[in-house]
Amino acid sequence: MHAIGTFAVKVLPSEAPALAKDAGLGLFSLDKSFSGELEGTSKGEMLTGNTDSTGAMAYVAIERVTGKLNGRSGSFLLMHNASMLKSDPSSAFMQRSEEHTSELQS
Repeated sequence: MHAIGTFAVKVLPSEAPALAKDAGLGLFSLDKSFSGELEGTSKGEMLTGNTDSTGAMAYVAIERVTGKLNGRSGSFLLMHNASMLKSDPSSAFMQRSEEHTSELQS
């Protein structure tokens, strides 16, 4: 199942654990609202890293999405990650987990 729509996101820095700080990683909270075929919200966390010498960046994130999709209500986990290079800033991958609740079962 896929949906067409838009989302607005608030990305706020969070306090990263000591191990992440030592590795030069960042932690951010995600707060999204979706409109279109998916109406709802999500809350999640994003772990980021970059390489100063090359400008390469990467992130991994997980969110709990709750809402209504094509008339069916429920929630699911959304996992996504991306690797970004200066020469290719838009390479990304997204997927939904098989864990879901209520009417959003496949």
